Amino acid sequence: MIEIKIPSPGESITEVEISNWLVENGDYVEKDQEIAEIESDKATLPLIAPESGKIEIIVSSGETIRVGEIACKIDINAKISNSKIKKQNPEEVKDIDSQEIELGENEKVRISPIAAKLISDNNIDIKDLFNKSKRIGKKEVEDVIAKKSKEAYGTFQDEESTDSRSIERKKMSQLRKKISERLVSVKNETAMLTTFNEVDMTEIMAIRKKYQEQFTEKYGTKLGYMSFFTKAVTIALNEFPAINSQIDGNEIIYPGYADIGIAVQTPKGLMVPVVRNAENMTFGELEIKIKELADKGRAGRISIDDLKGGTFTITNGGVFGSMLSTPILNPPQSGILGMHNIMERPVAINGKVEIRPMMYLALSYDHRTIDGKDSVGFLVKVKELLEAPYDELFNNKNADEI
Repeated sequence: MIEIKIPSPGESITEVEISNWLVENGDYVEKDQEIAEIESDKATLPLIAPESGKIEIIVSSGETIRVGEIACKIDINAKISNSKIKKQNPEEVKDIDSQEIELGENEKVRISPIAAKLISDNNIDIKDLFNKSKRIGKKEVEDVIAKKSKEAYGTFQDEESTDSRSIERKKMSQLRKKISERLVSVKNETAMLTTFNEVDMTEIMAIRKKYQEQFTEKYGTKLGYMSFFTKAVTIALNEFPAINSQIDGNEIIYPGYADIGIAVQTPKGLMVPVVRNAENMTFGELEIKIKELADKGRAGRISIDDLKGGTFTITNGGVFGSMLSTPILNPPQSGILGMHNIMERPVAINGKVEIRPMMYLALSYDHRTIDGKDSVGFLVKVKELLEAPYDELFNNKNADEI
């Protein structure tokens, strides 16, 4: 019997929460199998079985446990039960043991063993789970089972629950607690202001349409909007270094590099993985790295190293339909750029009214380190770069050379 202790997710983290067991007590687990998800105040990480054997779970899902304490034990002398295998046909056993399923070109979804068994036992169509996340666990399958049950008896339940005043309570996760604390500290400890502008996306949209197929063939990923904004931000930060600054005690730090945090909405909440030295990256390198970090975030596999540091953040509320917002700072950074949805609006072009695809931009900044002149100048520079991308974003290269 070997003991599985909680590893340290990172410096200064002393306790974590067992957010979800991916196996049941008494199951036979394989070496290197993911058996649980552990959640700290910074990220969600997998707990891995170091050896094969029968698992004995000690700490339940939802419980908090200190780093170094025992979460479970594995009896390495136990053998997998033949009766368990006989209950399944060969195809079902294959599904239960598999870790990845192809969704389509360049897309895969990971399925935990217990989730695969639930899918098989309840005749769940795997397509019902594709839109959940890039990783399917027990909870995602149970949600689909509950939804189908409700649909089957929907009319009766709706009639019964017309005047319902039910309340659901959920324990706040370690990550959500930390996010809450950070948001409150930003409000109380910074002099945050927001300045706005708008950008005409005509040129960017034309470039994406013209070179999308060529770019995808070259890099294996699509040319999105985020690489344009990241590139524009790194150039503008070089011209307005105060936007890239941070307060450290009685000093202000001005990094000579641009580590750009890209806000990603995940099932666990908003996370901001960092693209390091973004100022040196090509459009292809940026798109590949941004996709990699976004996929890891949505699959719950963001590491502490992915989240460390960052000198400036970009967040895109436009993907959810936001027209305008005031993004909140990501401390200790002094600036954050908010992107929004693209809407066709009438604008004056050379004295004539034209319909153009327009996006509102918002820059929230810490007024303790950044003056209004720099904040406005920075946002205007980003606008100019995006509206005339060939001049500086492409370094006067053709778009097919980026």
